[in-house]
Amino acid sequence: MSLSSSFASGFGLSAALIVAIGAQNMFVLRQGLRREHIVPIVMFCALADLALVAAGVAGIGQVLAILPGLAQVLTLGGTAFLLWYGLDALRRAIAPGTLVADAGGGNATLAAVLGRAVAFTFLNPHVYLDTVMLMGAAGGALPGAMRPVFVAGAGTASTTWFVALGFGARLLRPVFARPVAWRILDGLVAATMFALAGLLAARAWAGWH
Repeated sequence: MSLSSSFASGFGLSAALIVAIGAQNMFVLRQGLRREHIVPIVMFCALADLALVAAGVAGIGQVLAILPGLAQVLTLGGTAFLLWYGLDALRRAIAPGTLVADAGGGNATLAAVLGRAVAFTFLNPHVYLDTVMLMGAAGGALPGAMRPVFVAGAGTASTTWFVALGFGARLLRPVFARPVAWRILDGLVAATMFALAGLLAARAWAGWH
């Protein structure tokens, strides 16, 4: 396999996995719409994705595969966090007084926003199944010299996606100039979080029985 095909393989697989409506993507989209600490959020998400892919290719995915107890802990933690964030979004959707739709963004501190980004990234069991284990298996099967190129391709795909999602969200600003649009978005966020939490809870229950 050539360097270009290794890069394309990493880019294509990463793009296929990351371009989906998930908790992390919904969070980045909302931050982009609010123009609230979007640069550090995009940088963190892209670098975290790159680090997870690199760890998977380096063999961490094999460790997770033989430690099902760790996967269960991550699943429960992710379920609790998604429920909490879903309830917070639902509160915003049904209480107009809590909405912030101004063009300048919100008042959340960088530490608070980054803390949520960390939770969305590392408390999501799917990131370990997809990014670490699946990407790790695909990249780890390549010859040693090709693995860094595969990781670079995957990192390029995730960086491109998060930049497009975070900064492209401003194109929707005219739509979200009305508070009702924020209520609809937060309603969709809440529904997404609850659905994902339900799926994670079902997976944890199945793992115990």
